[in-house]
Amino acid sequence: MIQTAIVSHRLSVQVLLLGERLDTKRLEEGVVLATAPLIIRAGREGFAVLFRYGVAVLFGLDPMEEAVFLASLGKLVADPLPVQGRDAAVVQIEPGCEDRVDQSGTVFLADASPQHLQLIAEVLARDLILTHYETRIAKVFDSVEPLALSLSRGSLRKLKTKELLSQIGEVLLAEHRMVGRVELLESPEVLWIKPELERLFIRLEREYDLSGRNRALDRKLEVISDTAETLLDLIQTRSSMKVEWYIVGLILFEIMISIYEMARG
Repeated sequence: MIQTAIVSHRLSVQVLLLGERLDTKRLEEGVVLATAPLIIRAGREGFAVLFRYGVAVLFGLDPMEEAVFLASLGKLVADPLPVQGRDAAVVQIEPGCEDRVDQSGTVFLADASPQHLQLIAEVLARDLILTHYETRIAKVFDSVEPLALSLSRGSLRKLKTKELLSQIGEVLLAEHRMVGRVELLESPEVLWIKPELERLFIRLEREYDLSGRNRALDRKLEVISDTAETLLDLIQTRSSMKVEWYIVGLILFEIMISIYEMARG
């Protein structure tokens, strides 16, 4: 177990998005401090909390220890990101204090128990993954806007089926990962073990505005999905009309040939 702190000290926290998935099961075969989420020792006196959706939260590691630890995770990361998402936080251990978050965002804890670190890591991981999806969805949103603009002007020439299918696929994939893997709105499992930590969780959730940002993302996903599907329907309708005109043209061509042959006869 992590020993309760007997003197005040500060833990630097690094939050990293390493890739699409992290194989935590292979790490569970070794010595672990707690699971759900997985927390293990890292470096000389630090700890790491690891999540299957590709996030690692490191407590108390210096830059060299961090580099060594991340290198050891290399083979466990599926679809690593070319540029790792990163964030940072500070945890202040103050024996006898009330668990809280101050105006600067520093988290104050009475002790550094595994459950405390798991809970903090859970919130920080959700914050980073939300930031990641906010960036991705913003790009999709920006790419859909010109298509909607061309539609409002009555011009469908620039609408391409392949491009729209790509946008719809991006939205569906983002929804799947957010709902199926991250479970942003679910209560952390550690609260089942330590329900007294719920107050700290609520404070952290408010500090990072997880619920509000998740709702905003949901609204953007709905707008993008509805817009892309509408445009796709229009493109399909336009394609059907082209086929119908081709058929009409062929019929007229055959009639003209028949009239010409009758005239010659």
